[in-house]
Amino acid sequence: MELKLFGFIHDVTDYIDTKNNDLEIASNEIKIFLKELIEVSTDGYLNINRRVKSVPSVKEKIIRNNSYKEFNSPEEFISNLSDLIGIRIECRFIEDEYRIYGMIKRCFSMRHSDGYYYNSLNKNIRLELDGPQPQKQKNGFEIYRIDGVYEYNDELFNFELQIKSLVNVFWGEIEHKIIYKNNNYTVWDSFFKDIMGSINENLSMIDKQLHIIDDQFKQLNTINPSVRKNQIETTLSKMIYDIFSIKIKESIGFIVDFRKSCDTIMKYIFRTNHAENLDDYNMTLVKTFSRLNDISENKIDFTHEIIFEREIKLEDEFSKVMGETIIASINSDFQWNIFFRILFAIELGNNVEDFETFIQFIKERFSKNRSLSKLYVLFEENQAKEMIEKLLLTIVYSFKGIDSIKFIYDTNIVKINHALRYIVELICKNIQTYDDWLEYQEIYLDCFKMKILAIFDYKIEITKVKRFLEKAKDESNVIEISKDIIGYTHELETLSSIEAEQALKLFKL
Repeated sequence: MELKLFGFIHDVTDYIDTKNNDLEIASNEIKIFLKELIEVSTDGYLNINRRVKSVPSVKEKIIRNNSYKEFNSPEEFISNLSDLIGIRIECRFIEDEYRIYGMIKRCFSMRHSDGYYYNSLNKNIRLELDGPQPQKQKNGFEIYRIDGVYEYNDELFNFELQIKSLVNVFWGEIEHKIIYKNNNYTVWDSFFKDIMGSINENLSMIDKQLHIIDDQFKQLNTINPSVRKNQIETTLSKMIYDIFSIKIKESIGFIVDFRKSCDTIMKYIFRTNHAENLDDYNMTLVKTFSRLNDISENKIDFTHEIIFEREIKLEDEFSKVMGETIIASINSDFQWNIFFRILFAIELGNNVEDFETFIQFIKERFSKNRSLSKLYVLFEENQAKEMIEKLLLTIVYSFKGIDSIKFIYDTNIVKINHALRYIVELICKNIQTYDDWLEYQEIYLDCFKMKILAIFDYKIEITKVKRFLEKAKDESNVIEISKDIIGYTHELETLSSIEAEQALKLFKL
């Protein structure tokens, strides 16, 4: 059975094909109209480019943004695709970007009933000009990017208007083709980001770039075993990504970004091979490389559901909750599907056994947190076990609520373990007896859950926050209400939810 994702992609691409002529006409008319306005209104203008979003680009966006979960029909998806048509005004210098934007605001001065602005010569081309410009991008740099709509044959087509100087066009091409569109995993990702950032800031900052290169090679040539282990881990993760990115492109026609999944799979491989010292790491790397070489010669289908050979058996509550949550998404969430298809391909054996082993691996990433051993020092063994069980269940039920593959990314597991250490230290500091734990455990566990949710920018229902604060008032000897609550009192009454990070600021243990 084909994954629902690909059925949605087929429907969207078929719909775009039926609208392709209209989209080409619309994009060309927008280009011609803007060109006529700009040529008579401002200096510094060089050229206008147009494009209709390609089918591969649409496919990639659907998967990257999980659009197949958010929208119920191709029409709904397309109506929410802000850059279905792309228009780029190119100018000479950065200061010309500001001048052209000002000219556009002057020319598009009439307000339509939909809130967008138009020029009296053509009411069908409308721009959203109320927002701040230039906009801040995810990479930290600024860009003039304006949303627009074009009304054609009683239909609305979204378009995105960009204004770019020559240097920003050049920078955009570098970023788009070398970073954004290049999914080949690089061992020195952060290194290249530093280089690209320095180019954007100042093309003459060669000295800084040479220092970064020098530092990087010093690190690569170090004989420190821990650094060498990190290099081997990064190399294996890169190998996994390189092999399977090719397989994914062969199967579905384009590449998606699953590098963080490769990091987790890499950790899993080293852990299940009991790699401890440098020799173990080297041996595991060679063995896995041999397996990847075999995989490279075989065809892998990423369009069909994953099948398990028998019923999955998970013994404890943590494993059951995590396993059932993943199973519910494994054939509906493409990132989960990719993750386990790769893991099952690398690991010899049946899918069920590999899945059960992986769940145990994730549990141990938390249960072997060294800070938990402190509880055995302060409490009896059975009491410490019960406390640890409660902490682990808080983790897994948070995972169930978040329901995202991001939870098992290695960087996030590290953050969760940091939060776990923090809570254990508080318990060891403030809880004197097991009876104290029984009385106050709910406060500590709720706080721990909020810290986990904050890692993923998760929002908490305001009713739960209020309930926690009421409880905190009754336990003022354990928890202190922050002075910040004064500024939030009115806001809490108007909100339905609040970010976990903000909720944490309202109290102090």
